[in-house]
Amino acid sequence: MPSFDTVLEANFVEVKNAIENTAKEIGTRFDFKGTSAGVELKDMEITMFGDAEFQLQQVEDILRNKLTKRNVDVRFLDVGKAQKIGGDKLKQVVKVRNGIDAENAKKIQKALKESKLKLQAAIQEEKVRVTGAKRDDLQAAMALIRKDIADLPLSFDNFRD
Repeated sequence: MPSFDTVLEANFVEVKNAIENTAKEIGTRFDFKGTSAGVELKDMEITMFGDAEFQLQQVEDILRNKLTKRNVDVRFLDVGKAQKIGGDKLKQVVKVRNGIDAENAKKIQKALKESKLKLQAAIQEEKVRVTGAKRDDLQAAMALIRKDIADLPLSFDNFRD
């Protein structure tokens, strides 16, 4: 029976490269000289540092620019609130989404059920496996998921015939 998996995962090699490029640009820019501005990646979390809210915004803009240049969808980023860390320094944690959470998986499953296509959608940990009798139904399901769940950068893999 034909099937495919709907997944939500960023290309972490490109994310890491974008972080390194961002750190390099922060180190060379004149307006960041002598400040605590910086960025680092640790366990699927990007931590941005700065002296002021404005500086954090600039670091985030540079990061988004570098990610876009490396073809990483910025919808993977889940930006947290800025936190004070001693003195006038600020830090902001940005989580990189990986895996479909239960709420969005149920949303995908519901959209497929309402479409009246002859498909089954099964939630398997952090992905949704869609199976059906015909390949055309599966391709229609991919189009439907892309259209209905536009706020997530979903991709499809493990297509089996």
